[in-house]
Amino acid sequence: MPTPLVRRILPIAALAAVAALTLSACAGPTDENAAGGGEVVWAIEGANLSAGHMDPQTSQLDVSSMVQRVVLDSLVFQEADGSFSPWLATEWTISEDATSYTFTLRDDVTFTDGEPFNAEAVKVNFDRIADPETASAQAASMLGGDFYAGTEVLDDYTVKVDFSQPYAPFLQAASTALLGFYSPAVLESSADQLKAGGPGINVGTGPFELTEYTPDQEIVYTRNPDYKWGPDGAEAAKFETLRVEILPEASVRAGVVESSEADLASNIPPNLASTLPDTLKVDSNEYPGLPYSLYLNEKYGVFADEKVRQAFARGIDIDAAVEEIFFGQFPRAWSILGSTTPGYDASLEGSWPFDQDAANQLLDEAGWTERDTDGIRMKDGKRLSVRWIAWTPVPDDNAALGNAIQSDLADIGFEVKREVLEPGAYNEQYGPKTFDLTDWGFSGVDGDLLRSHLHTDGFQNASQVSNPEVDALLEEGIATTDQAARDDVYKKLQQWNAEYTAIVPLYSPSLITAVNDNIDGLTYDLYGRPLFYTVTVD
Repeated sequence: MPTPLVRRILPIAALAAVAALTLSACAGPTDENAAGGGEVVWAIEGANLSAGHMDPQTSQLDVSSMVQRVVLDSLVFQEADGSFSPWLATEWTISEDATSYTFTLRDDVTFTDGEPFNAEAVKVNFDRIADPETASAQAASMLGGDFYAGTEVLDDYTVKVDFSQPYAPFLQAASTALLGFYSPAVLESSADQLKAGGPGINVGTGPFELTEYTPDQEIVYTRNPDYKWGPDGAEAAKFETLRVEILPEASVRAGVVESSEADLASNIPPNLASTLPDTLKVDSNEYPGLPYSLYLNEKYGVFADEKVRQAFARGIDIDAAVEEIFFGQFPRAWSILGSTTPGYDASLEGSWPFDQDAANQLLDEAGWTERDTDGIRMKDGKRLSVRWIAWTPVPDDNAALGNAIQSDLADIGFEVKREVLEPGAYNEQYGPKTFDLTDWGFSGVDGDLLRSHLHTDGFQNASQVSNPEVDALLEEGIATTDQAARDDVYKKLQQWNAEYTAIVPLYSPSLITAVNDNIDGLTYDLYGRPLFYTVTVD
């Protein structure tokens, strides 16, 4: 019989510790048994991969990094305590002012097309990310954005990355798939095809090679038998094929893992996870970073008034909606950093509860005192109405949350119109910021992710915040290597937003993965994404 889902939220440190311990315990010389055959079938949502998101260097969608991690290796690996250990780089030094990072690279690494991995490969990848013509967003920001001053090849296996000012978050950024490495031969001949992706295109040094790709259906990765340079000593995979099935419907993903047509399935919503049988292991790993939130555009319409923004936030019964819709699996968010993110300010918990009386008073003070025949507030002959644009597909639980938000706000005379748009139509409005609000969550281990959302020049500044004090704090956060000082900066930013209300955090999502009992050795990265270095298949 199905049993209720046991909440297994693993903190970042625990996730990394499990990964590190398992890898160090299991990794060893590849022998005939360790390099056995077999196939792992992994069901994911993946609905937007075919819309030009097969390249983590240019896509900010989590799913891009999640699937391409098996192809793209990184310079360093982030451990449980936040420190960094060797991966493609064996050692590194940081200048006293944190403006340059010098890496000594392994000399035995090759891309799956036979090209050598060396200092020149690092340079061409980083320069490609930084090139404006690449139209990278998140990866370019993590590479320092305008602060990136270039990569210098010191010799075949020594490379120096320079910044125009101190840039503290670089090692963390360099541990992610977004700053992973493609074959220089591919970048020279096929860089324009990386977004669409495919065999012979997305070529890295990773434990698997992308060998088949049918957009909106499946990606097939085949074991790289020469792999021996993984994090914490990981070597070639212990199974032959990783087949990624792209199944946008959550009920279908739950169905295929329950019927054993898939060995594991990710992106399982809480309502379905709670119905899975106890023969499956269900892991719920809370994302670090910016919780699923609403971004209020202060430069477009009624959200220019701070009291309207504050009333909007206080008029939503977030606790009740999140508890009911997500079955108690996802915690309500109180801040623009999730509770598993370094620098999280726990003092904000409970600081802005649901309070319709307070919301009504704020709207009265803002001059929205009249009502039309529908009960919507009026001011100077205009309705208090906002337009919420959302990127398709919208999961059923987020759609239900949207309905609850509309209903709560209607009770105080605040109309919310939601438009679910295809990517092209969404971008047509997102670019010129011709909307009132939009929504997303954004995973990340470093508080610097707020720079892209709140800095005047941030590429994801959907709220159109332009505040010199906020900019100064964000710039201070990247300019110091003292973690305590950085945490203090990000706490100040969280407190600022709690008052100013540029972003309304709703809940901290988890990546829920259901795993069949024929899979052993599955671990997770700091973002809760499955890692396959030590997986064996029964």
